[in-house]
Amino acid sequence: MSSKNPITYKDAGVDIAAGNHFVNLIKPLVKKTSRPEVLTDIGGFGGLFSLNSNKYQRPVLVAATDGVGTKLKLAFLLEKHDTVGIDLVAMCVNDIIVQGAEPLFFLDYLATAKLEPEKAVEILKGIAEGCKQANCALLGGETAEMPGMYAGEEYDLAGFSVGVVDNDKIIDGSTITKGDQIIGIASSGLHSNGFSLARKIFLETLKLDLTATPAGLDKPLGDILLEPTRIYVKSILNLLRDFNIKGIAHITGGGLLENIPRILPKHCKAVIEKDSWSKPAIFEMLREGGNIPEHEMYRTFNYGIGMILVVPGKDCEDIIGRLAGLGDQAQVIGEIVPAEEPVVELI
Repeated sequence: MSSKNPITYKDAGVDIAAGNHFVNLIKPLVKKTSRPEVLTDIGGFGGLFSLNSNKYQRPVLVAATDGVGTKLKLAFLLEKHDTVGIDLVAMCVNDIIVQGAEPLFFLDYLATAKLEPEKAVEILKGIAEGCKQANCALLGGETAEMPGMYAGEEYDLAGFSVGVVDNDKIIDGSTITKGDQIIGIASSGLHSNGFSLARKIFLETLKLDLTATPAGLDKPLGDILLEPTRIYVKSILNLLRDFNIKGIAHITGGGLLENIPRILPKHCKAVIEKDSWSKPAIFEMLREGGNIPEHEMYRTFNYGIGMILVVPGKDCEDIIGRLAGLGDQAQVIGEIVPAEEPVVELI
């Protein structure tokens, strides 16, 4: 049994012409992220990247993948799509840099029920901006139009990045020892973690207007929540040229409590002084609005610290000064002490 009228892919909800138009629109954005090692233009079956083997004695590739999570729900509500791409890149390249690796290239995956080229370009603007901040090439990607998979005009974002580090320069935390100091580098806000809880508190419990500016905040709530994840790549690469960085932890899902132990040797623990840095107002609003227990705050959110460095005490002042010159706010927030197991102790 067949239909009397011809049915096309567009009738089923997939517009191939719109996809082709989108690719043409983003070519200039992608080109701005290019590096000398890139050998192909966007639009091929795969991106080609030539590894400069002369720069490394024993090159090791480091890869990371992630998404933006339910922060996208706020982008949908506010109809603002030009910053979540920065979050996407940040969540990948910040994971790569903690091992001392330089991010080389990034690929994205955008899935939606119906491709709207103009909106998709806004998303790609953010991805391209994130790549420029990390000095990595946007080597390619995939845009999937899947009717019935997503509600209304919603979409999902995922991506991955590949970096490289010399084998002898891999940072794995193995040399961390008692007496080393923990430097915390400020986050730009919630980054891309804890948004399911944040949305529940702000939108369901407190029923706040995302376009309003609540007492204690300096701009609309929605703008603060959509503040892009800070990308630390250039700052940390700068530090690695001159300082002995023993360990680095990206403070993402799991917060300080679960991310720091991932880099600690078995004989050490991290003692964190809770009052050693100022907590941004947005976190205090969350804590008070949801009556969130302290342990939950430190395990769910970055609480104002986006990245930590474990360094010899003698280098702290110089490292903090260097970071300030690079535009990052940092301070000593704790130290490493002997312990039976690698944990975080809050004092």
